[in-house]
Amino acid sequence: MKGVKHYLRNGTLYKGATHKDGKGKLMSGAKHTASSKYLFHMKDLSKQHKQKQRKQRRNMAKKKTKKKSGSKPTNPSLYSRVKSEAKKKFKVYPSAYANAWLVRTYKKRGGGYA
Repeated sequence: MKGVKHYLRNGTLYKGATHKDGKGKLMSGAKHTASSKYLFHMKDLSKQHKQKQRKQRRNMAKKKTKKKSGSKPTNPSLYSRVKSEAKKKFKVYPSAYANAWLVRTYKKRGGGYA
């Protein structure tokens, strides 16, 4: 089935070309070779291998959710002063308009980002 992930018998996710054998079972590789292996759906894996795959998914999800550090102002005191002005000037802060004004004003006054 297209769009469904396929796994080797040991629970390892398989990403690559596939083909079907004479009986219609899905195998690894674009063409049949001696090293071709049968592929399975998650529901067909053993309980032990399902747990292994779920752990790997959780770990991958944790890695993806790490927050990237953005640009930092080179002059933090100036940045905080302009930021407090933005909070007073705009009814809604943070907003796209307020942040755009903040960056523009901070740069006009000689600030920069690293």
